[in-house]
Amino acid sequence: MTTRGFRDPVKALNWVTEIYETNIAYLQYAFDQFSKGENIGERARAHYPYVSISTTRGPSIDSRLSYGFISHPGTYSTTLTRPDLYRDYYLEQFALLLHNHPEAELEVGVSNHAIALHFALGDKFHLERDLTEEQILKVPQLFDQPSLIEMDDTIPNGTHEPNTGEAAPLALFTAPRVDLSIQRLKHYTGTSAEHFQKFVLYTNYQFYVDEFIRDGLELMSRATGDHGDYTAFVEPGNIVTQRTRGEGAPQSEGTRPPRMPQMPAYHLKRADGTGITLINIGVGPSNAKTITDHVAVLRSHTWLMLGHCAGLRNTQKLGDYVLAHGYVRDDNVLDDAVPIWVPIPALAEVQVALERAVSDITGLKDYDLKKIMRTGTVATVSDRNWELWEQSVPVRRLSQCRAVALDMESATIAANGFRFRVPYGTLLCVSDRPLHGQLKLPGMADAFYRQRVEQHLKIGINTMEKIRAMGQGRLHSRKLRSFTEVAFQ
Repeated sequence: MTTRGFRDPVKALNWVTEIYETNIAYLQYAFDQFSKGENIGERARAHYPYVSISTTRGPSIDSRLSYGFISHPGTYSTTLTRPDLYRDYYLEQFALLLHNHPEAELEVGVSNHAIALHFALGDKFHLERDLTEEQILKVPQLFDQPSLIEMDDTIPNGTHEPNTGEAAPLALFTAPRVDLSIQRLKHYTGTSAEHFQKFVLYTNYQFYVDEFIRDGLELMSRATGDHGDYTAFVEPGNIVTQRTRGEGAPQSEGTRPPRMPQMPAYHLKRADGTGITLINIGVGPSNAKTITDHVAVLRSHTWLMLGHCAGLRNTQKLGDYVLAHGYVRDDNVLDDAVPIWVPIPALAEVQVALERAVSDITGLKDYDLKKIMRTGTVATVSDRNWELWEQSVPVRRLSQCRAVALDMESATIAANGFRFRVPYGTLLCVSDRPLHGQLKLPGMADAFYRQRVEQHLKIGINTMEKIRAMGQGRLHSRKLRSFTEVAFQ
């Protein structure tokens, strides 16, 4: 298929879609013939579409923008995938580039990057299910397999160096990297990427999930008012409950999985995709990194950590909130990708929304908020049993860094938000005070959960609604963009 130049973003995306769908259809047809025992002859190969833009001068832009323009003259390119899933996103990126570079065209064509068979078949297909052992052995000989060489994160890590004559990157993620994450999201969360919303809450306790299901179904059922635009609620297994506008119970479809996925996700959907997703990531920085690595390809507008923490100050009480304005990264899982000397800044828009949401839900304002909320540094560790260390070591370190709380996920999620240019924030709830004799024990935890978890989740939902009301242009901070930045958001 020929390469074409466009000044119209819709026409450019339509050509991307035609290239992609033609190549996917060919791979699916070839595999169908192969699975039926037909001889398909030579290797079946298809390729991703790409888009590129060349400019000889820098942009003349609104200096408040954080993306949508090319910083330096040159040629920039990226491969694209799933135009059905990314249609609105691609249209926005294309339109901004053409607006900010009126002298340039978008060139769209077929890349030399092969589409792996697994990605062409989608997340609902299990490759080996209906193949014989002999066919399974032949698959790599006849179809391209996923290649790790095309899936590294050197672009978002800021370490990518194009080969001589190669275009600079236009987006943070290549098409194969995106396809891998789309598959992994289904595996880890039990829901397909199409259901994920632009505002994501991460939590480390099932209690928040139970409340989100109750609150989500209730919010979705409202036909009018502030929450009248939520249209569906999705649970693992792609169980979709649609809102009904008349009498009768909401209608559900989908199949409950035989066992829960590792990090189940729940989605309170809006028609434009700007609803709220909640993921129970479990405990630990490894889980936090794993899931945010993959959610990042969906280009979220904000993600927040809502979880529990150890309060470190003697003025804190069980159930108090901690709004993180800084992080001590003792989790170590991102040290190579985001060196430890890199500061992870607080984002003003997110911080203000969180504080206002706490005020709205608790009824406390201004100075009275200090009765239940501390703003300060959160230390994130990888050892849940840090209390068993020789105590002079952690106490000294935590005192020197002025930490007010300790957990196992917040700094990881914030650092990956910084790394992937996704606005982030943290609001934790004190569930124990180990340095002051209040350890997390079953009886204490039960009383705490009953009193605080519902309020904490409502604060998270309220925060997301406030941030959404700001508008995307104000939200994506220039703090998260480097001076050699890709153009795509």
